[in-house]
Amino acid sequence: MVANVGLHANRHACVSPPVAHPWDAAAEGWDRHTPMLGEWLLDATTALLDATRIEPGSRVLDIAAGAGDQTVHIARRVGPGGTVLATDISPRILALATERLLSAGFCRVNTRVADAEALGLDGAGFDAAICRLGLMFCHAPLDALKAACAALAPGGRYGALVFSAPPGNPCIGILASTARRHAGLPAASPFEPGTLLSLGKPGLLAELLAAAGFTDITVRAISVPMRLPSPRHYIDFVRTAGLPIMALLASLPDTAQQAAWQDIARQLDQFTHADGWTGPNELLLCSATRPADDAGACRGTAA
Repeated sequence: MVANVGLHANRHACVSPPVAHPWDAAAEGWDRHTPMLGEWLLDATTALLDATRIEPGSRVLDIAAGAGDQTVHIARRVGPGGTVLATDISPRILALATERLLSAGFCRVNTRVADAEALGLDGAGFDAAICRLGLMFCHAPLDALKAACAALAPGGRYGALVFSAPPGNPCIGILASTARRHAGLPAASPFEPGTLLSLGKPGLLAELLAAAGFTDITVRAISVPMRLPSPRHYIDFVRTAGLPIMALLASLPDTAQQAAWQDIARQLDQFTHADGWTGPNELLLCSATRPADDAGACRGTAA
């Protein structure tokens, strides 16, 4: 049963504390900005849950759950008759997600520290699995998709949100290119595995879903602008929660880091208007189905 999987994981964590992960460094910042992120991604999250056909009584796996904003939405949808298992590679951010879920009154949601590329949940039989803005950070996204497929029941639905190609996400381009320049690093391909735009290459996401064994595949771009009072609010989020950019600047002395952030702020000011700041963002919403007659063809990687 799905519920037993999650409960076993929690008991195990009590015996053997999970090992810290680099994403722990961004956990508090991500948690602090969750209300802002939740408002930004509200419509996209609703579309994601709709695409995976999550409904009352569903058994749902939330992969790379982060601070748990979308997990709360899932728990509301499935109701007391459903089950939810939230996983993340960061023990600290998953602990914060647990606190958020308990504060919202969802004490029956289970959690498990797990790498998306090695969930270890083959045969768990979930009705749906979702991954909101996490899949693109996987260096082996095909392994992550295979693991998700293996965790689904035959006929189960998978859905994910990732960033699209560079033209739809100019703020990310500014962040990455400017941080690399100040860090003395050469320019890099925006589609480098494990980076923010890694799955935005046209056609790639559909190819990976098919290779993982999914059918009924759809991928569509959606505009999700981020509206904030000023670019400084955006930079505050990235400085405390945007681990990929934080890591690029981490080796620089404080004065050099400050200069980099000031440079970024000047460039981001182009998106300021009379009513505040609107940063363009474009996401890809994908959905797919584990075939009902696959006879166990999906196989993940053991944790």
